[in-house]
Amino acid sequence: MEPAAIGARLASGVVFPLVRRLFVAAGPGAGLISKPVRISGLVSFKGEKRTLSDRELQKIADELVRRAAQSTGVEGRMPSYEQRAVSHAVADSLRAMGDLDMDDVQAVNLGHIALSRRLRSQSQSATIGLSSDAITLHANVLDTACLHVLHFFTQRSTFVSRTLVEQSRRLEELSAKIDSLIVRTPSPADSPFEDRYADYITSKHGRLTIFGLDLPGSHVVWPLDAAYLSLDAASRGTSEVPLLLPADHVLAGRSRVLLRGVAGSGKTTLVQWLAITAAQKSPDERLLYLCGLVPFVLPLRALTRDGASFPAPHEFLSAAGCPIAGLQPTGWFDRVLSSGRGLILIDGIDEVPEGEREEARRWLQDLLAAYPKNRWLITSRPSAVREEWLANEEFIELDMAPMSRDNVASFVKRWHKAAGVGDQYASELLREVQAKQALGRLAANPLMCALICALHQDRRGYLPDGRKELYDAALSMLLSRRDRERGVYKPGMIRIGEAHHIQLIQKLAYWMIRNGRVEMGRADAIDLLSQSLPAIPQVAEQGAPEEIYRHLLIRSGLLREPSVGTMDFIHRTFQDYLGAKAAVEGLDFDFLIANAHLDQWEDVIRMAVAHARPAERIRLFSGLLERGDSSMDGRHRLHLLAAACLEHATELDPVVRGAVQERAAALIPPRSAEQARNLADVGPVALELLPGPEELSGDKSADQAYFTVLTAGRIGTDAAIPVLARYRSHEKLRVRAELVRVWGRFDTVHFGEEVIAYLGESDLYFPVSNIRELQELHRYGGRSRIKIIGPISLEEFIDAISRDRLTHLWVATDLGWEWEWLSMFPNLRVVTIESSLRSIDVSSLSNVHLNEVRVPAGAVIVGAEKLPPAVKIVREDLNG
Repeated sequence: MEPAAIGARLASGVVFPLVRRLFVAAGPGAGLISKPVRISGLVSFKGEKRTLSDRELQKIADELVRRAAQSTGVEGRMPSYEQRAVSHAVADSLRAMGDLDMDDVQAVNLGHIALSRRLRSQSQSATIGLSSDAITLHANVLDTACLHVLHFFTQRSTFVSRTLVEQSRRLEELSAKIDSLIVRTPSPADSPFEDRYADYITSKHGRLTIFGLDLPGSHVVWPLDAAYLSLDAASRGTSEVPLLLPADHVLAGRSRVLLRGVAGSGKTTLVQWLAITAAQKSPDERLLYLCGLVPFVLPLRALTRDGASFPAPHEFLSAAGCPIAGLQPTGWFDRVLSSGRGLILIDGIDEVPEGEREEARRWLQDLLAAYPKNRWLITSRPSAVREEWLANEEFIELDMAPMSRDNVASFVKRWHKAAGVGDQYASELLREVQAKQALGRLAANPLMCALICALHQDRRGYLPDGRKELYDAALSMLLSRRDRERGVYKPGMIRIGEAHHIQLIQKLAYWMIRNGRVEMGRADAIDLLSQSLPAIPQVAEQGAPEEIYRHLLIRSGLLREPSVGTMDFIHRTFQDYLGAKAAVEGLDFDFLIANAHLDQWEDVIRMAVAHARPAERIRLFSGLLERGDSSMDGRHRLHLLAAACLEHATELDPVVRGAVQERAAALIPPRSAEQARNLADVGPVALELLPGPEELSGDKSADQAYFTVLTAGRIGTDAAIPVLARYRSHEKLRVRAELVRVWGRFDTVHFGEEVIAYLGESDLYFPVSNIRELQELHRYGGRSRIKIIGPISLEEFIDAISRDRLTHLWVATDLGWEWEWLSMFPNLRVVTIESSLRSIDVSSLSNVHLNEVRVPAGAVIVGAEKLPPAVKIVREDLNG
């Protein structure tokens, strides 16, 4: 979108009727003219057909300038005499159309910006002596007027619209998009506040805290535009071919999304990224759909602090702690939301106590009923709310996908760059992550990957394998080794050993879990410490509870103050881990089992199993199975939770382990996407239970095959490859598409040889995210349908592709390629260009012998007139 096109902020309903008066009225049969018409013969203010006087032409210019000055806020800042001078300059420039040596077809082909420049160059004397603001206003008004002049030409003459099909379509779409963006433009009275609010959003959310970057010589926070790694979101198993799209595009073409993801998967980071992108004046063109939207970041943990009720729209800013909330103009929130300019980002529905989620749902329903036209993103942990929780409100449900191997490699390299550590450490760590399956599975989660990076650096290359061991090592790093190595301690300062640190902090964590909180009031924390300190005299004698609290807050690296008077953990994962430790030490097994059906306790239960001793594990597992056996509604959930806990039970009675596996086997094969995800959470042990295709039968066998593949693919270790390989001959496209989609989670060669090489090609696009995958396909003889989803250079592609095999090419990432070289593929018939850019130039395909070019439904196509007549342009929702 050219910025000048919306600079005048004039809607088509205002401009078009005025522009139409510049031309003679069309007589009978004018639309059937079969040749171009000279513009000088069309204008109504010149020649024998003159019907518009100079005075009337000046009135049109006056109205255009008045409207533009009013809508942009120039009126009042620009002296009236200078505004009149701009009006005269616009009239002179419009009058210059009568002297143009071109016809209507040539003008449309030229484009509205170039036409505007031509008119301005022919009336340069009109702007002599004007200020820079006045010259800008003149140019913006003329740009907008020329857009509608050309649009008028395409509507006046069917010959023009037939001759220049794509240009005509582009003018119509551009006019509509400008109208849409004008609706998103604040009124002049609101602009100063919105500018200030945008600056606040950018400052507040524009930096990312990355675990482990507070080590010696490193920075605690990192600019988000440098730290942000674009991850993927996946559909929930309802479409024929699984959908995988960039997570920051979840609201592109969708207005309501419920996004689920496990702890540390990047949900909150995505919310931050969308917010600061919307706040930018000139966002990346790839995310232009956010342009003009006003972000409201609503972390539910903050909104419901201290029992507060859910906020009304006028309370959004104050509830989120925005310090300029009191400065918002009267009625501003209503103008923003009523016009559909709101980007409402509600983070953490899982952080609302389960008993209050129905109230949260009603709050959302009321907001949606009052302001339906905005874009809404709600994030949650996977099991916090049921499937289709907001289906009646037309929310689409997506999942944050685990990081692929390439994502992990990029993350590790960026982390080490931010930490100021050499590439050697990053390379060593990547080799270790790829060599150890358990470590590789943990690294697919961004939080765990950051933790692994920090520990690898802190421990000079030594890494534990399991999740519990990683947390133990991280706590040791944060609580003692860091301060000792940095020489923080001096005589007279409070000094708390690692074990006592953990004892105190885990009491805070368990209090928060038992009370269904993700934040704790400062007074409550100090009161709890007052009760606990007498049992730890070595700490109590060093200071009052308030001083110990302050020490824990500043020195532990685990706690923070999100607002004045409140405390929380840097990530809820640490709260769950330490709370579980406190529960086990307090022998609270019955209480754990009684709450096992609540999603907020799932990770606590898993970590309790990791902390427990063998006899205590038997008690926990037996309690989970007994509750599951006696429950009708929660049976599957409790049995799967018990199965998911097995990977944390380093020692367990074989009889108990067998009983858990027996219950889990009853849920095999998975029959829905939710069951597949829950079963994948069980971990590698679930692979032993998954059936092969020959064991499935009945009408639902194809669905069961797909959900089985979905389960194994999400587990993501090399142990899943033999399971997935059993489905490599399956005929259903949905199953084969899922098998190729997860290629990036496994070793390229191993998975390729075991799975990819055997897949039937019928209607199946093979996605390649890097040159290694493309080379593997070439090694198998090539494939007829290729989908490029990652950065590959043109030279690499040409060298690695089987030229005679390629019939369908899908480019799903912006590579900046021209397309002439495709003529070297003699059998290529269909090209799909899935660009995030609004404009796609296909003129370089003119010499490629194609049947079809597929493009996104909303794309503006340039150069289509140069394609052979037999080439069909198909517009469709490529993400649907």
